[in-house]
Amino acid sequence: MDDSRLTPRKMQILKAIVDAHINNGEPVGSKYLSQDVRISCSSATIRNEMAELEEMGYLVQPHTSAGRVPSELGYRYYVDALVHQYSTTKSEIDEINEMLRYKLTEMDEILSEASRLAASFTDYTGIAFKSGIGKVRIVQYKSVLLSNRDFLLVMTFEGDIVKTKTIHLSFSITEDVLRRFTEAANIYLVNLTSDGITMPIIVKLEAIMGSAGAMVHPAIKVVYETMSELDTADVKLEGITKLLQYPEYSDVSDFRSLLGVLEEKNKLLDVISSHTTTSDGIHVYIGAENDSDGMKNTTLIFKNVTVGGKQLAVGVIGPKRMNYSHVIDMLNKLAHGIDRMFTEDALPSGRTDYDVE
Repeated sequence: MDDSRLTPRKMQILKAIVDAHINNGEPVGSKYLSQDVRISCSSATIRNEMAELEEMGYLVQPHTSAGRVPSELGYRYYVDALVHQYSTTKSEIDEINEMLRYKLTEMDEILSEASRLAASFTDYTGIAFKSGIGKVRIVQYKSVLLSNRDFLLVMTFEGDIVKTKTIHLSFSITEDVLRRFTEAANIYLVNLTSDGITMPIIVKLEAIMGSAGAMVHPAIKVVYETMSELDTADVKLEGITKLLQYPEYSDVSDFRSLLGVLEEKNKLLDVISSHTTTSDGIHVYIGAENDSDGMKNTTLIFKNVTVGGKQLAVGVIGPKRMNYSHVIDMLNKLAHGIDRMFTEDALPSGRTDYDVE
């Protein structure tokens, strides 16, 4: 964006308008701005600057006699150049730490908790997203006999992702039988995608296992299901009804249109996937930047975080009149807390917490 067109005074006035509109949701007039101690110029000068900002596309005037509100370009400039960093309070950091104190292990748990925390701390709709890895491969199998009819299958995927599943059999097996199955799996089932595990391979495994060949089918079923979990993208939402408190969603047809995007997972995945990036910064998409008519009055903000080799994103969905500085700081803190849980594998003896700094 070309900053040269905006003088320091125009920047100051634009920031004051966005701040005021975020706080009260109403159009902002020159009389209101003239009472702002940060702006040391007359109402006439303010009106002229506002008119020029409108001509430049940073402001719009909803009604002839009303004040101005930020346009999408105005919000974009505010986010990119004017927003001041929100300072998270100690009580907010303590609350994040408390909720992240126990390490989550299942991806569904991570997504659900991340979306819930984002909604709780920002008062917008929380969202957590994981991209599908696509055609995953298992590089090693291990197993543990739990009882004569139950065993634990430990699958290590590319990227050091480890999944464990308990398999129950209708007949008894021994340690030796389970060892032979694990050895065969590490010969015939490694470095294959789900498409590569063909019927001839399954038949060969059944032949190798002989009288215990019936254990192959339930084991292969678990392998397929686990691969599918990692192959598929997923998204979790929390606090959709929080949006109803904002006047931007008082129009039933507009809210129904947004709800159509949020409730249909494939539509929402399309929107988010179009923004998927490996950059670890904060990503902000305002209104039409979301490429969805249902989100024309909505901002999507998210931050990427890597968990167990998988790319996740945690963020919020809310009105364009969003408290950007608060949201950005909260998402940075939340993503940092999640990242620390899964990167600090070794803690000093007796320490069990993962504090956000």
